[in-house]
Amino acid sequence: MTNPLSLQGRHILVTGGGYGIGREAALTYARAGATVLLLGRTEQALNDTYDMIEAEGLPQAAVIPFDLENSQEDTYRQLAAVIDANFDHLDGLLLNAGVLGQRTMLDNYHWETWQKVMQINVNSQFLLCKHLLPLLQKAPADASILFTTSTVGREGRAFWGAYAVSKFAIEGMMQTLAAELENISRIRVNAINPGATRTAMRAAAYPAENPMSVTEASAIMPLYLHLMSPESEGVHGRSLDAQGDNAYLTSEFVD
Repeated sequence: MTNPLSLQGRHILVTGGGYGIGREAALTYARAGATVLLLGRTEQALNDTYDMIEAEGLPQAAVIPFDLENSQEDTYRQLAAVIDANFDHLDGLLLNAGVLGQRTMLDNYHWETWQKVMQINVNSQFLLCKHLLPLLQKAPADASILFTTSTVGREGRAFWGAYAVSKFAIEGMMQTLAAELENISRIRVNAINPGATRTAMRAAAYPAENPMSVTEASAIMPLYLHLMSPESEGVHGRSLDAQGDNAYLTSEFVD
C-alpha cells in the first residue's frame, strides 16, 4: 500500500480539478500531504473542491481558472510564469481534463466540434507539458506526469470520433515524452486509463446506463496516488488500466 503521506510537501497540479476524477484526485493528493493546484475553466467548481480540501484541514490548495480551449501559446507561457513565481517548482502534473465531443460517424462530425476536442484533449496537453516541464525539472526529488487515456485510444471504435483520435494522440505523446526523458531526468511519464467511472462524461457517453452500476472515482484513486508518489519509481512510459482484467493494482501498493 502506498504511504498515506507519500506526497508530503509536494506541489501537484491537477487539470479538471473541479469535477469527477479530477476532484477526487485533488482530494486524494491533498490527503497525502500535497499542495494541490486546481486548474480548470469553471471557477465555481474549482472553489467547491478548494472548500472540500479546506474543510478537511488539508494543505491549502490554489485555484487557477484557465480555459484549455485557448490555443494561444503565450497564455500557457504566462501560466507557467505565475506558477513559478508562486510555487517555484512542480512535483507532479495530472493531465485529467478533457471533453467528449460528438458520438457519431466521422462523415457526420462537425468540424468546429472536432477542433474543440483536439484543442482541449491534445493541443492544450502539449502546451502544458512544454511550458510546465521546466518547473517539473526543478523538483527537489523525483516528479511525475500522468496523462489520461482511454480504451478507445488504443483500438479504434465506431462513433467515438475526435475523442478516440485524441486519445490515440495522447498515447503517442506520452510515449514520445517518456522516451525523451528516459535516462536524463527523474521525471516519470505514464498514462492512466480510468475505465468506466461514474462521471458526467460517462453519463453523456452512455445516457441509458444506470450510473449506480459504474465504479465511483474514489475506487480508482490508489493507482493515481501510487503513480504520483515516489513509490512508483521505475514505472515509466507505460499506459496502465485502473480497472478490468489488466488493472495495474497489485499487492505492492493496494490493500
